[in-house]
Amino acid sequence: MSNPPETAAVADPIPECPHCQKPMPLCICDSVTPIENRLSLLILQHPQEQDRALGTARLLARHFADATVRVGLSWPSLSKALGRPVENAARWAVLYLGSARAADLEAEAEIIALNRKGEIAENQRAILGKLEGVVLLDGTWSQAKALWWRNPWMLKCQRVILNPAHPSRYGRLRKEPRRDGLSTIEAAATVLAGLERRPDIAETLHASFERLLTRYREVQAEMPELAPKPAPKGRRDFRRRKRA
Repeated sequence: MSNPPETAAVADPIPECPHCQKPMPLCICDSVTPIENRLSLLILQHPQEQDRALGTARLLARHFADATVRVGLSWPSLSKALGRPVENAARWAVLYLGSARAADLEAEAEIIALNRKGEIAENQRAILGKLEGVVLLDGTWSQAKALWWRNPWMLKCQRVILNPAHPSRYGRLRKEPRRDGLSTIEAAATVLAGLERRPDIAETLHASFERLLTRYREVQAEMPELAPKPAPKGRRDFRRRKRA
């Protein structure tokens, strides 16, 4: 009797961190510096955002005591999404670029409040100064657009866009469709540091992001399974980041 054919060994799944949910070789939670934030932070993640290796939403939330991550497509209100009552949604900003471009609006500030028509709102300082929280949309460009349109309550919030001084630190690891397209953690660094007038927030978040990218570059050659999967042939690749 011939021996049964040998079966290929199945590799054990790579364990993930229970906090940032990244594969353990990419986890940098032990180096996260806590930040006391005045503005609340709500991160809404599209359920199909599956980039475990280079995504930054949960790593970002690890820095703040007042930060919430929700995964889903829609919520009936800001209060439901946040998990606690919000008295005035107008005192919350939603970072959503959409088709708006700071360059087209001839804006010079890094954070720009828009009105309902997508134009620069009047009284920028007063609008931005009264904010109590920030909503970030985590996903690809098309996923962020879906979150925006499926949650009409966002129109009650103050829409803002960014005019970053530098492009995303992703570099060649992830191509951005626009110069103002940033990772979620970079967007938070710009918004929170600017609104709270605390450059240390940006310094801390950027340092964490750099550590993640460095760790990724170190392990990707040895562990190619950690690399983001390419889009199926015949379908457009929407790894175009609109992190906000």
